[in-house]
Amino acid sequence: MLLVTTPNELPELLGDVSADRMTATIAVLASDPLAGRRVGSAGGATARAWLVDQLTDLGAAVRVEEFPVRGVPQVYEALTVTRGDRSGSARLLFGRQVAIHPASADSSDTRRGGLGVAGSDDPAGRWLVVPAEVSLFDAYRDTRGAAGLLVRRPVDAEGWQFTMLAGPDPGPLPVLTLDPDTHRAVLAAATAGGGWLAGATPLRRDDVTGTNIHARLLEPVPGGMDLLLSAHYDGVGDHPGLRLPGASDNATGVAVVLEAARILTAALPAGVGLSVALLDGEEVGALGSAHHAAQLRAEGAAPLAINVDGAGRLEGAAAVEAGGPAHRLLALLDQAGRHTGLPLAAGPVASDNRRYGGAGFAAVGIGAGMGGYHSPADTPDKVDPATLVAIARLVVATAHLAGVAPASLSSSIGDKR
Repeated sequence: MLLVTTPNELPELLGDVSADRMTATIAVLASDPLAGRRVGSAGGATARAWLVDQLTDLGAAVRVEEFPVRGVPQVYEALTVTRGDRSGSARLLFGRQVAIHPASADSSDTRRGGLGVAGSDDPAGRWLVVPAEVSLFDAYRDTRGAAGLLVRRPVDAEGWQFTMLAGPDPGPLPVLTLDPDTHRAVLAAATAGGGWLAGATPLRRDDVTGTNIHARLLEPVPGGMDLLLSAHYDGVGDHPGLRLPGASDNATGVAVVLEAARILTAALPAGVGLSVALLDGEEVGALGSAHHAAQLRAEGAAPLAINVDGAGRLEGAAAVEAGGPAHRLLALLDQAGRHTGLPLAAGPVASDNRRYGGAGFAAVGIGAGMGGYHSPADTPDKVDPATLVAIARLVVATAHLAGVAPASLSSSIGDKR
């Protein structure tokens, strides 16, 4: 039997939000057997099976929906890159000092060559260092016979380069990325006319199958309020010898959605619909939500969509991005922020919410920071339990108010469409 609640009962619902349950979810999703949850991977399938069980335990009617994903980049061998000069040689640290650029050609054979400067030196047989002010496009202008290109890439606070799955098509040459210090040293050696580098770029691109998880928890009355909570469960995936747990991005969002769904299933007024979408393929261009949004349009559905991506560590206000006809949803979110004491600010949330908004649905994305973005530093211990609780309470309050609040409310967040 559903509990018909009022705004006055909201504090009791918010008090039921559990940091322990959410941190336990994150520990599972970021664990070694799930191997970073790359779309189409065995680790992603393991995560999906576990999540289906969690939603089934909540009493949801669960189904999975497959869709094709083309050209997912995957490092298939441990990366070994060495640089040297007359005084000796040193192996570069994979993930910190060196990584593979997403536009790199696939080359499993080690290429050794002298260093040169792109656009300045004879490219034949050389690894060409691309100066920071030169684009990769411009660097390709004279690369005849080059061994490959070396480009600068920033690192995070812990010295890690980040991994990207969505990006440009592969170019004609191997391309390695170097952290700023290594790039500076290699550029200096190339400018002085000395030094060498040896390395390969084992980066294939796989056609795989992505799989969304859809769960219906409460059916709406015809023409009634229907709420959709979403988060992507995929990550960028581990590399050989390098773990990328994907705790903040986006095990935190999944944990928040599961916790909110658990509370709301027993608390929303009768006739208010509630469904959950745990989405695959976000890291390759939000393909899972694009697939789902097209399905919803074809069905004539009109949900209010709330997407959570990154609830690892709150820094001031939570970011909110709106799409589609989201005026009422923004007003509800604004009211929920006041109920929960969480500051909100208009800001970019570049995630699945954009696919729902672009399809014409009222949609908001909520983000609250993530440490170690797409790197080995994105571990469960970096997730702040208080942030999880704050974002989950915000989602619960927003959904609850949607069922009981007046149809017209004002908002100070702003509607960015």
